[in-house]
Amino acid sequence: MKIDGIDKIIINKLIEDARTPVLSIAREVGISGAAIHQRLKKLEKTNLIEGYHMVVNSNSLGYTTTAFIGVFTESTSPISETIKRLKEIPQIIETHYITGNFNIFIKVLCKSNKSLMRILNEEVLPIKGVLRTETFISLEQQIKRQIKI
Repeated sequence: MKIDGIDKIIINKLIEDARTPVLSIAREVGISGAAIHQRLKKLEKTNLIEGYHMVVNSNSLGYTTTAFIGVFTESTSPISETIKRLKEIPQIIETHYITGNFNIFIKVLCKSNKSLMRILNEEVLPIKGVLRTETFISLEQQIKRQIKI
């Protein structure tokens, strides 16, 4: 996928604020709103733009504990089945297949350390094929951003 300078400006503006009006971007770039709209459709069609998202402040909802959990699984257990079960736990917001000591690395948002412990003991560890976990609690997020183009 080839993108030019105008595409980069459009993408970076929308990364800053996905609610930026197309006409505002058009004025800045010096082309019509319709041209910006066509470029966005092209970028969406090629999957360079996956979507537009609203970001909810999880702390405002009481989710003050962020943890990363390394999951060790049995070598004979299909990881796809483990992932399927992990998807059923709403507090798990990301899962990754990784290299290194763990088979799966997950990101969890919880309302407290006590709720994290409950999720680990009552929902994650009982999953067939999960041998053990190693948990890292985030004290504070320092960087949160999209990749710039």
